[in-house]
Amino acid sequence: MNTSKFNQAITLIDQANSEDPNTETWQGLEYPKEVLYSMRMTEMLAEFSPTASTPLQLAARSQHICRWQHPRKDYEMNRSGYLLWRKELNKFHAQKTGEILESLDFDVETIEKVQFLLLKKQLKRDTQTQALEDVICLVFLQYYFTDFAAEHTEEKIISVLQKTWAKMSEQGHQKALTLSLPEHDQALIAKALS
Repeated sequence: MNTSKFNQAITLIDQANSEDPNTETWQGLEYPKEVLYSMRMTEMLAEFSPTASTPLQLAARSQHICRWQHPRKDYEMNRSGYLLWRKELNKFHAQKTGEILESLDFDVETIEKVQFLLLKKQLKRDTQTQALEDVICLVFLQYYFTDFAAEHTEEKIISVLQKTWAKMSEQGHQKALTLSLPEHDQALIAKALS
């Protein structure tokens, strides 16, 4: 893999995400929300799958690319609205990332594989799609679950945890159980799995 081209792609993905008007403070520094998310995806992927392919690394970095341009509130606030939003988001992320990779003259095979991963094709059957899904779930549990849990009923939290767990592989489950989470979160996870 051409390292400089790969680094250029990461830079362009980060530049696109740096326009996020939403910010998040982490360890005393303020970040555009999706820049911080993509950094967390990259770090978790490196931990979870140190030999990840180039397409998988690019897909992880661009998992939420420009997500704020496609807000949840533009869709009906019910399950079908949520599912439609998720499906269209995946397409949007795949298209946006494809445009960046094309602008850098990446080969068609790499671009198509990155898009395949971002569209979550063959989840449970394709090992790379599954690895991406595992990393998404691990990042959620590690960094976003505490805030999510604070805003929802225990019934809703348990349901979301069970759905999250169902999307993950056995390797993902093993990793999830080693995350350093607050005791309250660990208790909720234990309850969801019991």
